[in-house]
Amino acid sequence: MGTHLLQTHRVSKRFKRQTVVDEVSLAVREGTVYGLLGPNGAGKTTLLKMIAGLLHPTGGKILYDGKPWNRKSLEQIGSLIEAPALYGNLTARENLKVHTMMLGLPEGRIEEVLETVDLAHTGKKRASQFSLGMKQRLGIAIALLKHPRLLILDEPTNGLDPIGIQDLRQLIRSFPAQGITVLLSSHALNEVEQIVDDIGIISGGKLRYQNRLDERVDLESLFIEVVRETSGEASAR
Repeated sequence: MGTHLLQTHRVSKRFKRQTVVDEVSLAVREGTVYGLLGPNGAGKTTLLKMIAGLLHPTGGKILYDGKPWNRKSLEQIGSLIEAPALYGNLTARENLKVHTMMLGLPEGRIEEVLETVDLAHTGKKRASQFSLGMKQRLGIAIALLKHPRLLILDEPTNGLDPIGIQDLRQLIRSFPAQGITVLLSSHALNEVEQIVDDIGIISGGKLRYQNRLDERVDLESLFIEVVRETSGEASAR
């Protein structure tokens, strides 16, 4: 642990005249859970989409495992960004079978990931009948199919009830022991504090803070201080 599986160097994304991500340099250590924190509209999802290959950076570069990111890197990157894309009329197994066929993976992998996310018992129940937490876990199962070394999760506990949050928290915390590094975004500070090893705080498109999580530091106070400094900068301009 300690080597960086993922790094971004001054990565930016502009849409016409608006800069959404502004020269962000992340450093995600292998074998950890990295929490990317920030208020809504801070640029978290846009940054994750660039790492997942869904958007092209306007500037900067992304390094995966010490080498420049390319499409082949995606073979080792799984992601669940925004709502999972599920076929509501299919069961969990059938949803996963569709993806194994598209990815050319063995069907035996289906049972493995269902066990991992605790959905092996769902039988013939259709995905449209799943709770929000079950849908999130099925989305994670799809992301796990190709044995990723890096798993990207965007606001994974958003909208879940307390039991769903606890289940997902335990699942995410188990991944580093399985050789999976996790990069997750969130604005739920209490949840993040119980899951992550390292944190980065993004506000106004810029990375304002990055460090290992220190148990002696109150995360909520740190977050508010960093974000308010950003608001103060914007007001002063």
